[in-house]
Amino acid sequence: MVTATRSRPRRRLRQLSRRDKLVAALLLGIPVLADVVFIWFPALASVALSFTKWNGIGGLGQIQGYGVENYRIAASIDPQFWPAVEHNAIWLLVFVCFATPLGMLFAVIIDRNIKGSRIYQSVLFLPVMLSLALIGIIWELIYSPNYGLINTVIGHNHDSNLINWLGNPKLNLWAVLVEATWRQAGYVMVLYLAGLKAVDPALREAALIDGANAWQTFTRVVFPVLKPINIVILVVTVIESLRAYDLVYINSHGPVLPGLEMLSILVTQNIVGEETRIGYGSALGVVLLVISLVPISIFLYQNFRREEPV
Repeated sequence: MVTATRSRPRRRLRQLSRRDKLVAALLLGIPVLADVVFIWFPALASVALSFTKWNGIGGLGQIQGYGVENYRIAASIDPQFWPAVEHNAIWLLVFVCFATPLGMLFAVIIDRNIKGSRIYQSVLFLPVMLSLALIGIIWELIYSPNYGLINTVIGHNHDSNLINWLGNPKLNLWAVLVEATWRQAGYVMVLYLAGLKAVDPALREAALIDGANAWQTFTRVVFPVLKPINIVILVVTVIESLRAYDLVYINSHGPVLPGLEMLSILVTQNIVGEETRIGYGSALGVVLLVISLVPISIFLYQNFRREEPV
């Protein structure tokens, strides 16, 4: 016996009107245009200018081809380049090894809903809400050789035994890193706290039933679930460590002090400084871009690559 099957009528797709197409084009076109104008064009222009010699005077007609000479000068002649790379690497290591674990510790403690957790969260997040300029001014008062808090407490605020925390090339980088870590830890805390709130409580209950202690529950159950947050924090950490500028500039009072050389400072000094070298400054900017892309790309590849079939 053959049974006839009734075919379901196809739903007709709604035709977009001219107004709908215009709205869609605007919603897509404006962000893309802004992205191209403010991000891609400056980035590509910097790459192109890095192979030129130009002091910014006389218009684009005065631009001269310079090949890879700017990169050779940076690598072999400029005495500030390699110290700046080293200082940026130290900045990144301090953020990864100290600021990030400290922020994670704060988040785990606050996530346990201890008494006064809201107050602690607000206090720890306060440095993030302050501008970097204000943070630099606050810590400059703390580090002041004559009337600063630290020298006053340890009794080194007299002429005979002053400790110049920001003027000593052996100390000033670490002093500024304390300022940066104070702020970065609060930022990382908020990101991890948001991730911990999204963890399914059933996972922790299952781990407790299986006999896992608090440390095993966090490292083997909770932390792997925080993989998306870890990726965001890594990207933010690399960007923040490489674009370090405000605190260094404020604590240096303009010209960078010995011991505080940073790639971002060198880029600014060469592009808008007294001796304008836009080509060389652009080359340093490209170096900064490449350095930032390498660890981010490797980490993203390792975390997002598809598993090969067995």
